Amino acid sequence: MSTSEYQFVADLHNHSIASTHAYSTITEMAREAARKGLAAVGCTDHGVKVWDAPKISHFYNLNDLPEKIEGVRVLQGVEANIIDFDGQLDMPEELLSRLEVVIASMHGGLMPVGNVDECTRAYMAVLDNPYVDIIGHSGSPEYAYDYETVIRYAGEKGKAIEINEHTFTVRQASIANCRKIAEICKKVGTPIVVDSDSHYHAWIGEFPNCVRMLKELDFPPELIVNSSIENLNRFFAKKNIVFD
Repeated sequence: MSTSEYQFVADLHNHSIASTHAYSTITEMAREAARKGLAAVGCTDHGVKVWDAPKISHFYNLNDLPEKIEGVRVLQGVEANIIDFDGQLDMPEELLSRLEVVIASMHGGLMPVGNVDECTRAYMAVLDNPYVDIIGHSGSPEYAYDYETVIRYAGEKGKAIEINEHTFTVRQASIANCRKIAEICKKVGTPIVVDSDSHYHAWIGEFPNCVRMLKELDFPPELIVNSSIENLNRFFAKKNIVFD
């Protein structure tokens, strides 16, 4: 596959109406993913410390969902919030251990603004958490970190770095850092996940700005977790999740 032929089989970061700033049900999300030919969709509502997050019972009850909806594998997950420079998350580890995809992100208004050393320490600690799979939208200038150190460590720990489509519309100050992050991932061989971070089902699987940037960087598709079923299966093998 050449870099002019990016394909995607999953969108792992999405929000349902359980996050009250989002507007679609899980079934609507899965139906849209099926319409676009995706094999999997992540149900990753916000961790409980964000003001509009669901109650923790939402996450404990995710196992009531069928494994597939509309033929699409629905991954039970969370976008957990990093809440301090020790890398603490706002979700109990017992619950994280049960979820199928865990994204860890820093959000303004919840995570204190820190210097590069403090943010680097936080991300390194998060990467040591065995239940975290993906570092989410980490390009914010407020939370700048030692990109190469953290990204190399992510690769060593079998984690992925997210390139987030939503950033291009709602976090435009982060775009330059996102490009830098993608360049370093390519340089050191750390995998990325391209996600929509959708808050409405129509945007699931839509990554035009991410793809444009990755093409400009000649980013290798083999380093994109959700570019093929084979890559997905390799990444989620540690959780014994198999996609078809």
